[in-house]
Amino acid sequence: MRPIVGIGVLIIKDGKVLLGKRNKRPGENTYSLPGGKLEFGESFEECAKREVREETGLEIKGLKFICVNNDIFEDNHFVTLGFIAEEFNGEPKNLEEEINSWEWFDLKNLPKNILLPSKKIIEKYLGDKSEFF
Repeated sequence: MRPIVGIGVLIIKDGKVLLGKRNKRPGENTYSLPGGKLEFGESFEECAKREVREETGLEIKGLKFICVNNDIFEDNHFVTLGFIAEEFNGEPKNLEEEINSWEWFDLKNLPKNILLPSKKIIEKYLGDKSEFF
């Protein structure tokens, strides 16, 4: 089995981050950022925009790269690229069957059970402010 390339997008609005509660593995009952798997021939940015649109209905703009992580958990191996989108159009809708609902969480009051790849992206974004975890 080979690692999968995954994309996670940190969407920020008024000091809050968009997270979805997962209902399937990997990461059942954890929260995750919008994102997904890179498809053949797709750029990282195209994947980020597509996944966010497919999962939330949001059209993101101003995408910036944050980090790349090597994530091994629950018999999965992902190379995860993290991005941030501080500009977007629309309101999030739940269009993803693996997510129960999308919620905005204050960056100073995040849930403890965040999916490993998403947690690492948020930690990288917060930098020395990661005491919020």
